[in-house]
Amino acid sequence: MLKKLTALFLSAILAAGMLMACGPKNDISSGAGEKDFPVKIGEVTINQEPSGVAVLSPNLADVILTMDYEVSLKAKSADCTQSDLAVLPNVTMDEAQKIKDLGANLVLTDTKPPEAQMEAFNKAGITVLTIAKATGREDLDRLYSQVGSALKGAKTGYEHSKKASQSIFLTIDDISRIIPKSNKPITVAYLYDTDGGVVTGDTLQGKLIEAAGLINAASDGTGNKMPVNELLIANPQYIFCPTGVKAKLAESPEYKKLDAVKSGKVYEMDPKLMLLQGRGMVDAVTFIAGKVYPQLLEGTNASGTSSTGSASPGTGASGTFDTSITLKKGDKNDNVLKMQNRLQELGYMFVKPSGEFAEGTEQSVKDFQFLNGLPATGVAEPKTLQKLFSDNVKKRTTP
Repeated sequence: MLKKLTALFLSAILAAGMLMACGPKNDISSGAGEKDFPVKIGEVTINQEPSGVAVLSPNLADVILTMDYEVSLKAKSADCTQSDLAVLPNVTMDEAQKIKDLGANLVLTDTKPPEAQMEAFNKAGITVLTIAKATGREDLDRLYSQVGSALKGAKTGYEHSKKASQSIFLTIDDISRIIPKSNKPITVAYLYDTDGGVVTGDTLQGKLIEAAGLINAASDGTGNKMPVNELLIANPQYIFCPTGVKAKLAESPEYKKLDAVKSGKVYEMDPKLMLLQGRGMVDAVTFIAGKVYPQLLEGTNASGTSSTGSASPGTGASGTFDTSITLKKGDKNDNVLKMQNRLQELGYMFVKPSGEFAEGTEQSVKDFQFLNGLPATGVAEPKTLQKLFSDNVKKRTTP
């Protein structure tokens, strides 16, 4: 009898230990989970797929759009100005009840709310997850995996997010490989303003400058700050800046001494490209590389041959395709699905083909266009479709 009781006691301890080991968890800090929910992200556990999400960070909104997960969104903050989110109502951290009434039970932010706001969210039954911006290339995987796992789980969301983040740098690497080789180093700087704001070498944006085959004149700076006297010593050959800053540089007693300002090699960009960490990073590298190396955008592909070769309808992975049509964001039909399947076959699609032309497909088309010597518009007009289904198409290769 004593032996039986001892055996039962040991079995109970073992079972309890196994339950504890399996734990609450699916903690994605060590990789994808075996199932979707519950999922542990940092100190926060999400027990089931959110019924709706409020995104209170433009950067996190950009990541969600990159992964084509915007269908989960019920509300946004006013600074999330992406056009695809324009239909969503605006909310603030002080409106926990409104967020709940809109159908969201998860809030994504990159700034931790103060205690009073957290109490209001807890009272409303809303989970708040704070996700920091990525600081480098490897950290981008962390950013995407946290967002994807929060929305779609430790397995489905995590695996999809890894593909999305890796696709960004796969495309950037492709751009890097087609940049002309030069014995002369070319220095550039991205200036946020005329108050010392500049992209420094310790940031993800600094890595984008390097990915464009260029030397960041502010690589020794930290925290996106560099005194103007140090920038004058570095004296970049090209300057990039947000819209509206170029005129200020020309008027500044100090910044107008820079050679790039004097020679007119200052180029304004959409500020979002160097602030947000979605697919716009690819556009940033493309824009910078295209200004310094304009030959990249003159209709030649990576091998230097013309991109206007034979363009008969292809058979590819999608069967015969009518290349006389135009497909663009917002379209949803079988032709979009065939195009997506062909892009996937060639290595350009990072989202699952669905027949819907959303932001992920638009960026995949842009990637294809750029690497095949076509204007990177994101619109699949006949010339793009003809190239896509031709025999001399350029596949995207992995590193």
